[in-house]
Amino acid sequence: MPLRPSRFLSWLSAACAALLMVGVPGIGHAAMPPAIDGQAMPSLAPMLQRVTPAVVNISSKKHVQVQSPYFNDPAVRQLFGLPGGSSERVEQSLGSGVIVDAAKGYVLTNNHVVGGADDISVTLQDGRTFKGKRIGTDPDTDVAVVQIPADHLQALPLADSNQLRVGDYVVAVGNPFGLGQTVTSGIVSALGRSGFSSTGAAAGAGTGFQDFIQTDASINPGNSGGALVNLRGELVGINTMIFSPSGGNVGIGFAVPTAITSEVMEQLLAHGKVERGNLGLQTQAITPRIAQLLSLNDTNGVVVTGVSSGSAAERAGLQPGDVLTTLDGKPLRSVEDLRNTEGLLPLGTRVQLGVIRDGKSSIVDAVLSAQKSSTVNSVDGGQLDARLAGVAFSDLSDSQRRVGMFGAAVVSVQPNSRGARAGLTTDDIVVGIGNQRIPSVSVLRGLANVHLRQLVLIVAHADGSNRYVVIN
Repeated sequence: MPLRPSRFLSWLSAACAALLMVGVPGIGHAAMPPAIDGQAMPSLAPMLQRVTPAVVNISSKKHVQVQSPYFNDPAVRQLFGLPGGSSERVEQSLGSGVIVDAAKGYVLTNNHVVGGADDISVTLQDGRTFKGKRIGTDPDTDVAVVQIPADHLQALPLADSNQLRVGDYVVAVGNPFGLGQTVTSGIVSALGRSGFSSTGAAAGAGTGFQDFIQTDASINPGNSGGALVNLRGELVGINTMIFSPSGGNVGIGFAVPTAITSEVMEQLLAHGKVERGNLGLQTQAITPRIAQLLSLNDTNGVVVTGVSSGSAAERAGLQPGDVLTTLDGKPLRSVEDLRNTEGLLPLGTRVQLGVIRDGKSSIVDAVLSAQKSSTVNSVDGGQLDARLAGVAFSDLSDSQRRVGMFGAAVVSVQPNSRGARAGLTTDDIVVGIGNQRIPSVSVLRGLANVHLRQLVLIVAHADGSNRYVVIN
């Protein structure tokens, strides 16, 4: 029997009230009527009763050495009896995590929540608190795995995030602002988001490889590492960052999809780190001028500018001048598309590349080989971008990364090089190009070619200062 308009409005008002109360602690015991006029009340509470016990609060502490300018002056130290060297302060971070293996106590969270932490404390919904053991972290995807020695845990099943569609309903569960477990709801606003830096909830988050779920479910500082679930209560993503001019929620939040987190977690559990595959290519965006020179009909794809010796690309027969149009059937629209897709694939993955050479299209198979590390041997900037010739870069050391540092370290600068004339010096660390973060040399390689007219580098120096360096 259909509801009369007055009864329908009454039912709708009560239904909205029930949905709004989802984020209130203890909703499972709220005294709400089970039905109105014989119609069942819509509620997320039954699903959340299964989900919320698997979402934890994470508190971490990190000891940071602080260099005081007074300590650098011997006269001041002698006058006031100050100790030499640096002082130490303790930084605290609040975030969230998701139990994904109840038997072994594995918790998924963000790297920026626990990376570099000296002490990790994990609090369950039932009030129990355990010391967490960091199993491994991956700054480039901002994923980390922590283990807790607890029993009677409840884990969330992982859904295939590749099956998500724009418009699907999702629910975010986390610990915003340290208030305690909170639930918000929304929809999937977009998929495959990339190409921006993070603020707010993910301040300090690694954004080396980006393929985010965008949602309008409220995500705020403290939600980082929490769960994004579908209406079946399955994990579809780990909330990691927000886009906001003010640092507060404006309805644009991002989560790392389970298609990425599950692969990263598997490698962290097996090796303690992520072993990424690599094609060994240097590429450049196709401008209208380049398209004209290569006799291309449009600017889609990327052009190969270099092939590393002994790389997967060389074994596959790729050459400078080749135009890559697809990877595993998906269009490549930019250098960033290639970098993200390549960087998120595991070692040994076989991929198919759509290639245009001399006006003819073909499909080339390649098997991703081990990514060459630049932590020991420096990389000549000329291999990354011609404007960086004469500047040698290396990745940061493990100890630097453990304390939250990121970037590409400048290890030498040749006199009269463009970098030298622009003001780059040894001991500088390039932390960004434009508004894009640079977590490693490999990312510097990918982004340098995107900025065709001039490179606007954000540079941090050993003395703690930051500045812009423009290289034409």
